[in-house]
Amino acid sequence: MTAITYRSADVNGLKVFYREAGASTAPKLLLLHGFPTAGHMFRDLIQLLADRFHLIAPDLPGFGQTDMPARSVFKYTFDNIANVIDRFTELVGFDRFAVYVFDYGAPTGFRLAAMHPERIAAIISQNGNAYEEGLSEGWNPIRAYWQDPSRANREALRQFLAPQTTRWQYIHGVTDEATVSPDGIALDNFYLARPGADEVQLDLFGDYKSNVALYPTFQQYFRTHQPPLLAVWGKNDPFFLPAGAEAFKRDLPNADIHFFNTGHFALETHAEEIATAIRDFLRR
Repeated sequence: MTAITYRSADVNGLKVFYREAGASTAPKLLLLHGFPTAGHMFRDLIQLLADRFHLIAPDLPGFGQTDMPARSVFKYTFDNIANVIDRFTELVGFDRFAVYVFDYGAPTGFRLAAMHPERIAAIISQNGNAYEEGLSEGWNPIRAYWQDPSRANREALRQFLAPQTTRWQYIHGVTDEATVSPDGIALDNFYLARPGADEVQLDLFGDYKSNVALYPTFQQYFRTHQPPLLAVWGKNDPFFLPAGAEAFKRDLPNADIHFFNTGHFALETHAEEIATAIRDFLRR
């Protein structure tokens, strides 16, 4: 088993926790998680890739073991999260790297790429969306909040924070529930149950509209810079549709698209297959 170290970096007074493995001289791969999880979602993938890559998986602000400052002192927007992770990459010496983006990690990683295209060696997107056609009807309650940020519409989104919803996100679209470890579900629900975490997540649901507004910017980045892109997509994801993966080819004709018969958290069931795809992709 490859040794994984658990560290933290001080980003302007905010502690960013991260997992790290692999030789510091190896090609760099930044792993960015999504909702409602943290860097622990990469636990299996790190073991499968650490012999060849230098991997770092930070927990985003408000998630996992990274600080969750009060909303009065830190505004929970994707711009602010991206700015923290941008500075974090500088502190850990990631000056040129491939980035693996999933769910919330996608608008974070795509912001980094658009800001610093020279730093991005390649992109691996696991259900990391950048196209409107990739958004399913599952977003409708959140879209309603974007259009009318009323208290009632905000409260309606608490359904996405319920323990049973977390479990559903993990098992929906999976062919065999027994292949999904309950540990990730339990850990995510633990983090969601922390005092104040609910309001943080509701803020981010509201701000997700900023990501959709930036889709044209992300797409222009793809067209202009033509980064090598691999999509490894759980085709049964209830939130991010296969059309979102296929759309990459519109701007990146050489994009490599792989679909797996699983759901949103594809690494829970297909870590080995995804690791193989990454090895093949980054070998080119």
